Amino acid sequence: MRRSVPGGRRFGKRQPAFDQPTAHAPARGACIASRAQSGRMRLEGSCHCRAVRFSVQSKHPYPFMRCYCSVCRKTQGGGGYAINLSGDSATLKVRGEKHLRVYRARIKDPEDARAHRSTGQRHFCGECGSALWLYDPTWPELVHPFASAIDTPLPIPPERVHIMLEFKAPWVDVNADPQDKKFKRYPRESIADWHERHGL
Repeated sequence: MRRSVPGGRRFGKRQPAFDQPTAHAPARGACIASRAQSGRMRLEGSCHCRAVRFSVQSKHPYPFMRCYCSVCRKTQGGGGYAINLSGDSATLKVRGEKHLRVYRARIKDPEDARAHRSTGQRHFCGECGSALWLYDPTWPELVHPFASAIDTPLPIPPERVHIMLEFKAPWVDVNADPQDKKFKRYPRESIADWHERHGL
């Protein structure tokens, strides 16, 4: 039985191979930044075993936001955090949908009397366990691929934002540069607002 993917479409033609080595790294870096600032950037991603491959168009491809919450850390944040990007859910195309699984976390903040089920749908590969993207029907126009699953070279952010620090593990060091911003929970600034503030 085929599993439906919110906003997703299956690939048509075979996609080019990822992870192709390229020369002239500085020139490539300039090219990546140029593509990121041109309005939209096509992101291609996959799980580790490559049973699932996907692509999505993103207006906001800079991997600047590090989330230290326990859900991100335990489901895919080996360094103690996860990085979400933002994409247009209508452009999500997927190969290998039959291998997809979805996890909805139970969340309980210190002030909550009881836990509740998150509306966020965390898609991962049922074969190798790789976390791929998060989709939340509360914001149906968006999909949030994890930077760790993206094979397309990503631009380097001029500043990073560290969020949900109230819930970080004690062993995690927050490697923040002087210009970085830190928040105990969520900032008011969205991913789109951050890109706009930096002219990206």
